[in-house]
Amino acid sequence: MSSNTITTKDGTQIYYKDWGEGPVVTFSHGWPLNADAWDGQMHFLTRHGFRVIAHDRRGHGRSTQPSSGNDMNGYADDLAALFEALDLRDVSMVGHSTGGGEVARYIGRHGTRRVARAVLIGAVPPVMLKSAANPEGLPMEVFDGIRAGVAGDRSQYYKELAVPFYGANRPGAKVSQGTLDQFWLWSMQSGQKNAYECVKAFSETDFTEDLKKFDVPTLFMHGEDDQIVPIDDAARKAAKLVKGAREIYYPGAPHGLTATMQDRVNADLLAFLRS
Repeated sequence: MSSNTITTKDGTQIYYKDWGEGPVVTFSHGWPLNADAWDGQMHFLTRHGFRVIAHDRRGHGRSTQPSSGNDMNGYADDLAALFEALDLRDVSMVGHSTGGGEVARYIGRHGTRRVARAVLIGAVPPVMLKSAANPEGLPMEVFDGIRAGVAGDRSQYYKELAVPFYGANRPGAKVSQGTLDQFWLWSMQSGQKNAYECVKAFSETDFTEDLKKFDVPTLFMHGEDDQIVPIDDAARKAAKLVKGAREIYYPGAPHGLTATMQDRVNADLLAFLRS
């Protein structure tokens, strides 16, 4: 099947790619990237008998840049529209970072009628922002700093953000210039307004009730040295809210572990999809 677009109720065009044949796996990408961030997983799974589908979130990549709907409900509804348009069933949903929130909100809003299992990798749930109810979270100043970066010299901001994203600032890290460059390239394809508004979506959305609605096999994967979404306030908490959740934690691994540990992540993902 060829790559294509769907048009949502509010006229936004959502780009997606659709490769291979077999059981369906969908991928929701992190902020402020696009579906290409999943190529290493998608190509691998097509070689192992899966049909893989990844979309560019509204305002990101090759999708259009609408003024509204740049929030988790909007993102989840776009994903639901894609599932309906392609009539996807028994789907294994995979989400990284913000995309993990998108998967959680999809299940919270649309249920698991079309879902067979879920995988959340370096994902933002249950909630990132520090509050009285979430004292381990990150303070608002962190997210205000991200917004300032996006609204200011965003090109330089994204170049600098790539370094902790992939853990390139750690002793002995082997992160290629190409890996850092691709983060910048993908980030620059997002609309400034869309990327700015997405910060609130990924940092302030509380996914606690969404996670409690998970009733399919679920796997949490997270790098223990994640400098973007710290593991103790994310996967370790979120997994407790999902009955029977499985957990795989990677010592020393960064937020962008799908790139820096591609082979290991792919092997663990394949094992779960076949389980």
